[in-house]
Amino acid sequence: MMQTPATPLPPPKERRRLREAASLTQAQLATRVGVSRETVRAWETGRTSPRGRKREAYAKLLNDLAEDTPAVEEAEVDTAEVEEAQPESPHADIVVVEIPVPHTDPAPAPLTPAQAFDALYAFCAPSLVRQTYLLTGRRELARESVERAFQTAWQRWPEVAVDRDPAGWVRSVAYEYALSPWHRFRPRYRHPEPPPPAPADRVLLTALLELPPSYRRTLLLYDGVGLGLAEMAAETEASTPAAANRLLHAREALAAQLPELSDPTELHRRLTELASTARLHAAKPPTVRFVGERRTQFWTRAAIAFTVAIAGATTLTLRSAPTHYEPPVPLGQRVEGVPARAVQGALSEEEIQLRDRLRNGMTVGPERLLPLSR
Repeated sequence: MMQTPATPLPPPKERRRLREAASLTQAQLATRVGVSRETVRAWETGRTSPRGRKREAYAKLLNDLAEDTPAVEEAEVDTAEVEEAQPESPHADIVVVEIPVPHTDPAPAPLTPAQAFDALYAFCAPSLVRQTYLLTGRRELARESVERAFQTAWQRWPEVAVDRDPAGWVRSVAYEYALSPWHRFRPRYRHPEPPPPAPADRVLLTALLELPPSYRRTLLLYDGVGLGLAEMAAETEASTPAAANRLLHAREALAAQLPELSDPTELHRRLTELASTARLHAAKPPTVRFVGERRTQFWTRAAIAFTVAIAGATTLTLRSAPTHYEPPVPLGQRVEGVPARAVQGALSEEEIQLRDRLRNGMTVGPERLLPLSR
């Protein structure tokens, strides 16, 4: 895709400093630019960068804030966003938020692995369940996919804890599990679930589910979650041109059925509303950790039992197998000179006379015994 030279922007930390100096929250700045609060947060953390008209509007707003705000030296320790800790509204965005860690203590105590996992789950699981619902159209499968993803994350927590984007790590695993083709053979997923009550939501969800899985995932990551083109291509394990083509084809397919969704802003809003109407809830973090540990113990014990069975069968085979070579029994040798078997024919006169003499002779003499007839 050919792109025009991008409008220059200050570094992510400077963007945040300008907003805070103007006493603006992320939600207020998002309203001015015309994006979601989570998108502004991603811009300020450097996780994504604005594009097109949004980039120009964001750069102009930051320029105006820089002219009205005197330059001050940024503090060494970043403060947490208070508005991030507000309870989630029914119409919250579907993007995954990062974990805010307040720095009220100059030397905060480190979190235990369980506490860090619970914090990641509490902030990411609700929105990730809604995303997965848009990806599959099934509520139970969405919850199951997210729980399995977090159980896998807990099993590999040393790796996930140091990952650059733990939320993206879990999201990728959840999407892969949700889009697995083996779910169609499960009895509980053979029949479709009840559609959303609103007709507009039903039409949008049907149009989404008609897209190929790779197109659906690309559209959700770009227009729903708000990832950049390069990040989206990396998460879907595709090249940047391939990811861009999937996105264009997915937008064209949706616009063919719903022309009002040709605007990306309107598409993002409709995806957010559709995900929010599902009223999905995730399990508690301790429950997910407990079930994951029980499943790991079960498969570990099963693997040990299978290994023991293989070792026992091998030992039994070695004990019962012969210890020396026994040559096979040779085949019988053919005897020569044996006359061929002939078919019995009619008796000659001499043979008839001999037979009669034998019969008569056997009934004569004291040494012969005859059966008595009754």
